[in-house]
This record gives sequence, C-alpha cells and structure tokens, in this order.
Amino acid sequence: MDSWVRFNGQSQAKERVIRAAQYACTLLGYTLQKGGASSELRKTVSQLEAHMSLTRKLLRLGNSVEALEAAKRAIHLSDSVLRLCLTISHLNRAMYFACDNVLWAGKTGLISKLDQHKWSQRSFRYYLFALILNLSRDVYELRLLVECESRYRASKSPSSPNLPDDHSSSPSTPAQLAWLRRQLHLLVTVLYSNPPLLLDLLKNSCDIFIPLDRLGIYPTGQGFVGACGLASSVLSILTMVHPWLKLKP
Repeated sequence: MDSWVRFNGQSQAKERVIRAAQYACTLLGYTLQKGGASSELRKTVSQLEAHMSLTRKLLRLGNSVEALEAAKRAIHLSDSVLRLCLTISHLNRAMYFACDNVLWAGKTGLISKLDQHKWSQRSFRYYLFALILNLSRDVYELRLLVECESRYRASKSPSSPNLPDDHSSSPSTPAQLAWLRRQLHLLVTVLYSNPPLLLDLLKNSCDIFIPLDRLGIYPTGQGFVGACGLASSVLSILTMVHPWLKLKP
C-alpha cells in the first residue's frame, strides 16, 4: 500500500498510467478494426486515445528542465561510455519534450497555424535518438557484466574448454555449439541476476518500435505499436512502484 501511495503521488506516475491506457486504446482500435466493429465504436476509441495523448502532453510540460538537470548530473560520471550515452540521451529527451510542448500548444490552439506534422516528426526523431543511446548504454552494461561473470567462472574452473582457434571449421561442430550454449547460459544468468538491467533493456526495446513506425523507418502497424507501448508502460509503472528495479545511474 505504501508503494502505491508513493506511486500515486508522482505526476510522472500518472503520465505512465495514462500512457498505458493510451496504447491500450491503440491496440483495442486495431483489434476492433480487424474484428469488423462499427465505425462509431472505432471513432469513440480513437477520440479517447487522442484525449489521453493530449493529457499526457499537458503532464509533460516542464519536463525539459528535468531532462537538462539529469544531463548535468550524467556529465560527471566517471565511466566515459556511460557519461557519453546518458548525457546525450538526456539532451535528446530535453529536445523531445520541448517539441512535444510546442505540439501541445498547437493542438490546444495557443499557437495558430502550427505545422503539427513537422513538429511531431521532429519530436519523434529526438525520441528515437534518445532510445538508441539508452539501448547502447544497456548493451554496454550487459557486456561488462557478462565479461565479469565470465572471468569469475574461468577462475573457478580454469580447465573449461574454449572455442577452438580453427575458424575455418564448420559452425555446427560440437565444440562451437557447446561454446554458444555456454554464452547463452551466461547471458541468461547475467540478466536474471540483474532485474533492473533486464527491465530497462526490455522497455527500451519495446519503445524503439514506436518512433520507428511513426517516422516511417520501420512501419509495424497500429497493433504492434499499441502492444509495444502498453508493454513498455507497464514496465515503467513497475519500476516506479518498486524503485529498486530502476536502472541506475
């Protein structure tokens, strides 16, 4: 109960809940369309999705300042790769929120004759860059943990066989298959032992399909976008209810 009270008191948490509902409507609209539902029902769901999107934009007003503060903190990290990825990611998030604020002003009529499509595409580009950097950070941390676990295992069993040096041998040889199985088991073990990294990797992997679809780089359709958005929103809510699941820094 204490976790829920703390969660409900955060404006960002409310935005995540509305985001989950928005993408649930996206997925529902796609399902209704495929199921041959009435146009009136599909229109109602589409309008509800649009209202939720506008509400989210309102809740994100001023988030650019928070993203800039996060960038200022990230620039002091000792690890150069994390410093680069996180600082530029937060700067892209700040630009994404700024474009989103302008788009909100255009949708509400505060800025007349705004080219909403241009600003929407611009915001999704910044969002995509931020996600690419976040995924790069996840992969980097995963590689460090895998190498650390591999060294630990090697110290425990130094006589364990390694991949043969003969690169000309067929990839289906028993030795290479055994090496691949060990690497896969190592990867699964590391992810299982580090839930924050696993959740962040899954969340960013789901999120990246949204700007890819919106920008036309890799169209996946409303159904897939809705499912990915809903899944990443649920994972975000989970990290807010249980802060220890949030990847740091």
